[in-house]
Parts: sequence; C-alpha cells; structure tokens
Amino acid sequence: MNRKRNRSVLAVAAGSVLLLLAVIGGFATSSSAAQQVAPSNQAPPTISGTPTEGETLTASTGTWTGTEPITYAYSWRRCDANGGSCSAISGATEKTYTPKGVDRDNTLRVRVTATNKDGSSNATSVPTAVVKKAATAPPASGCSGGSSLLQVGSIAQPERLTVDQGTSNPAVVGRSTTTVTLRFRVSCSGKPVQGALVYATAIPFNQFTIPAEQPTGADGFAQLTMSRMSGFPAARRQQLLVVFVRARKPGENALGGISTRRLVSFPVNLAR
Repeated sequence: MNRKRNRSVLAVAAGSVLLLLAVIGGFATSSSAAQQVAPSNQAPPTISGTPTEGETLTASTGTWTGTEPITYAYSWRRCDANGGSCSAISGATEKTYTPKGVDRDNTLRVRVTATNKDGSSNATSVPTAVVKKAATAPPASGCSGGSSLLQVGSIAQPERLTVDQGTSNPAVVGRSTTTVTLRFRVSCSGKPVQGALVYATAIPFNQFTIPAEQPTGADGFAQLTMSRMSGFPAARRQQLLVVFVRARKPGENALGGISTRRLVSFPVNLAR
C-alpha cells in the first residue's frame, strides 16, 4: 500500500516538474519573440541643405525602433510646388542628392525604407522649399573699363592676361654674358595688371637658370634674373635666346583660368 502511494506521489511530482518546465519554456519563447520587432518610424527623415540647382542636399534616416541591425535605403522624389504629385527620381538612391535643372520650381522629398530580419517599413520627409535656379557667377570685371591699373584678383574669365612687352639686360646676349635680367609687362585690354605671377625659362633648357616666379608691380612689370649655365650657347651660330614666358593669377591652375603663355626672343651675338 505504501509502495503504491509513493509511486503516485512521484508521478505527481514529475508531472509538476514537466508542467513547470513547459511554463518556463513558454515564457522564454514568448520573451524571445517579443524581442524580434520590425522597424517602426518614430520621427520622419529630414533633408538638410539649400534646395538650389547644383547644391547638395543630405537626408537623415529619421528615428526608428526595432530589432537591430536595421539597414536604410533612400529614394528621392520630385514633387510639385505644394509637395504633392510625387514621383521617384531615377537613380537617386543615395543619402545625398544634387538638384538638377529638371527639379527647378519643384519640391523634393526623400523616402527612407528601414529593414531588419523581421520586416521593413518606410517613412517620407516633408517637402523642401521650391528648388531655385543656380546662382549665376558674377560677371567678369571688364578689363576695358574702370581704373587704368588692374589688380589681378579682380580679373576673371573670359578675360585673359597678355604679356605685351619684354626687354633684356644686356640688350644683346654675348658669349661672355653671365647673367641676363628680363622684364615682362602683363596687361589686360592694354591696362597694366598688378599682382600677376610671371615665370620664364630659356629654351632649350640648361642655357640659363630658371628663376622663381615674380609678381608684377604697379607698372605691370615683373623682373627675373637668370644665370648662365653650361648649355649656353645652345648652338655654334646661335643668334637668338628664346624664352618661354607665362603669366597667371595666384591660386589658379597654371594652364587654366586667365593665364597666358608666349615665346619671346632676344638677340645673341657670340662675338661679344
């Protein structure tokens, strides 16, 4: 009798343990499932930057909740002036977007899609202000007007600098010449330009040293001194010293902007 009673007690205890384990397992499963949440937007994305043709706009993702990791995808949309009738812009799927001419007089929105392993959701920003036309570059200072002396910083394309005068000292380069001092005048529409950088080198090379660039003064002239090297004279019957000259605006590419280049020559008499 006692043996049967003990077996009953053990069966009840074992059943209770199994029930407890099942309940704990259910809670664990429920808790694990509760942690897996698809993305949910809490604050919409925003757009920073100036809505002007050629200016870069940047989108934020907005604020999202959900199981990490969450990835984000962007889709820029072109809308009417009131922010409606939107359509996706082909290829505009990056965090940044630069408005084009076709966007002018429209507004822009960005749609952000958040995705994790439990699903995806999207949210759209409010529209930007109406996209404006790109600001036109200030017109170049006309070299033909204004002061009789021009500052190189005030000159812009399509104007170009000109090297219009050049002298050498000595006036005739001889076999005994050890240094040559060159003076070049830089102008624009005939007016002297102050502050232009002038570079000069004899051609072929190795006849005379290459001096550092020199700025033009208030008279438009820059002075450069070259010292004789073993390569002079370049020929037994040399009659000319050919010099490559360049004038440019400081800070601009030496081959672009308002720069200019030319070849000039000075007489050579090897009998001297």
